[in-house]
Amino acid sequence: MAGIYVHIPFCRQRCNYCDFHFSTSRTYKNEMMAALLNELEMQAAAGYLGTSNVQTIYLGGGTPSLLATTDVAALLNRIRGLWTVEQGAEITLEANPDDVTPALLEGWKGAGVTRLSLGIQSLYEDELQWMNRAHTAEEAQMVVHLVREAGFSDFSVDLIYGGPLLTDERWLHTLNWALQQEVTHLSCYALTVESKTPLEKQIRTGRRSPTNPEQQARQFLQLMDVLEQAGWEHYEISNFARPGHRSRHNSSYWQGIPYLGIGPSAHSFNGTARQWNVAHNRNYIASIRQGRVPFEQDQLTRRDQLNEYIMTSLRRMEGCDLEKVKRTFGDAMADALEYRSRPFRQQGWVLQEAQQLRLSREGKLYADRIAADLFVLDDPAGGAFAFPQAQVQDLLKGKGEND
Repeated sequence: MAGIYVHIPFCRQRCNYCDFHFSTSRTYKNEMMAALLNELEMQAAAGYLGTSNVQTIYLGGGTPSLLATTDVAALLNRIRGLWTVEQGAEITLEANPDDVTPALLEGWKGAGVTRLSLGIQSLYEDELQWMNRAHTAEEAQMVVHLVREAGFSDFSVDLIYGGPLLTDERWLHTLNWALQQEVTHLSCYALTVESKTPLEKQIRTGRRSPTNPEQQARQFLQLMDVLEQAGWEHYEISNFARPGHRSRHNSSYWQGIPYLGIGPSAHSFNGTARQWNVAHNRNYIASIRQGRVPFEQDQLTRRDQLNEYIMTSLRRMEGCDLEKVKRTFGDAMADALEYRSRPFRQQGWVLQEAQQLRLSREGKLYADRIAADLFVLDDPAGGAFAFPQAQVQDLLKGKGEND
């Protein structure tokens, strides 16, 4: 089984916190569409996914909802013509509230989209303006009604917490609104100040207040409380779902299932190597026209594979399976990992149940730190382990709903 991700690198305007690859100019939209369709052909011919059936397709970005429904249909039809897409496959499209209309929703359903991911982020006008979002608070609340009316029973909402304008009362109201609206999935992220973003510059020059770690921790605990009481699954650090409504596509990322990324900046993984396309629209288009996919590749060492498993498994509710570590990397590494987790278990941040290591409620506040401290530096076949400070940040960058 495998997944396909298509990156649509266009946005109406730039959110001040965003460090994804995109352009606010759609001058090359037609050329980009042709390049995406051609890359699909080229990757299929190259056999990147082998003979695996496709279980999930994800149109992300950027803002896929800026595409015409004919473009969405063309991409999905090309994928179906090149790979065996399983019946009942999850096909997700990311959409911003200001783009959504009944006609677009009908067109997306007709093209085969089964799930939407709605970039709401906030229900409050001043917060949306602070983030430089393109939609209004009224559109944020109306879009869920439109989606339900169109017959989508599976849809996710993205929310951001921990911003300077978001009080605890506002956050609780937002979460309760989502429950009342019968949203089936929530992806909730603490406001992160990424380098080289407008927000980073605004904070550095004193035009915006910095984030408050205590506020972010408090609102994360509120998030867990509200959704746990509502019976939701906290199945990944930033992701919550009603039972039966997990994101199958993103779950594949965290489970190490191969996927193919199409488009500028898109990442791919085949089980032993990661590759990523150039993050430049015109260079991407020019290279595809010349018959070459413009990518770089990293072959994963045994150490890399183990570190990635430690990081992704600890972020999931199932936790890190020491028996799997033993089968894949050897008894010595499983024993070392169990030993290294002891201080966190004594602190109550990591729980051990038989051969499973899982983060506790409090431990989820320190997920990245715990994973980083458990990473190995040398090949586990040699039995050595240490603190790999040079590689920690590169591994941690791989998380997120819109990878």
